[in-house]
Amino acid sequence: MPHERTHRHDVVHVQPADAHGAASEESLALERALRELLIARGVFDDEAIRREIELTESRTPLLGARVVARAWTDPGYKAWLLRDAKAAIEHLLAIDLALTPELAVVENTPRLHHVICCTLCSCYPRAVIGVPPAWYKSAEYRSRIVSEPREVLREFGLDLPPDTSIRVVDSTADIRYLVLPMRPEGTDALSEDALAALVGRDSLIGVARAGAPLKR
Repeated sequence: MPHERTHRHDVVHVQPADAHGAASEESLALERALRELLIARGVFDDEAIRREIELTESRTPLLGARVVARAWTDPGYKAWLLRDAKAAIEHLLAIDLALTPELAVVENTPRLHHVICCTLCSCYPRAVIGVPPAWYKSAEYRSRIVSEPREVLREFGLDLPPDTSIRVVDSTADIRYLVLPMRPEGTDALSEDALAALVGRDSLIGVARAGAPLKR
């Protein structure tokens, strides 16, 4: 089973979730204590927290879908995206990614399929595709996608040809990854908006093709 693992963890991660992807009691208690301490010290206030929550909730896979649709229709933009993802995404979406870790986009082809994970916790390109699904944070996904990627993808409904290599890309605190899925066949006449509607969250992670149903 051909696959390559790109591993770049060199920092200590705090385990944020239990085996089912739910936030652990320890992490919730730590978050509450830290938040109350910072408010008491005047570092920020409840209004600042509200604004950050609203900003977080505004970041959804629709943003990543727009990026993919533009790359599918504009070769120049695609080249820029693969070369300097953060700058290309900031320009297209008019969002500020200054506080976001480095971003890289990896392209899926008929011969090479990328799938993203974070083996130690749940590093994820939230600024572009929102909050990660529970399965992405689960210990089962984080371990099995590395050791048996083809079988895990098959469980997601993605049965890749034997001659397609699988590259498991490990996100870290320093760099996050986004998949550029293959454009579905027969979509040459579709508008950019119509193409974006074919790009789901799972295809941006690499556990599905564009146009495939969502795995909750």
